[in-house]
Amino acid sequence: MTDDGWSGTVRKKSRGLLDGSNLYRRLELELDDGTSTTVRVGKDLWRQVEVGDRLVKDADGDPRPA
Repeated sequence: MTDDGWSGTVRKKSRGLLDGSNLYRRLELELDDGTSTTVRVGKDLWRQVEVGDRLVKDADGDPRPA
């Protein structure tokens, strides 16, 4: 994955206390080029999307629903 932006489909949602004190929300994505990646997102986006939804990220922006 590059900083140039990407688009893909949500394959899995997860959250956890990885450091014991902060709750991290992550989305596993299958990108349009066939690769997979995991991105950390805020609570609002995590609640808004479901498995199968598409996300896009512009080079200078945050992930958002497509």
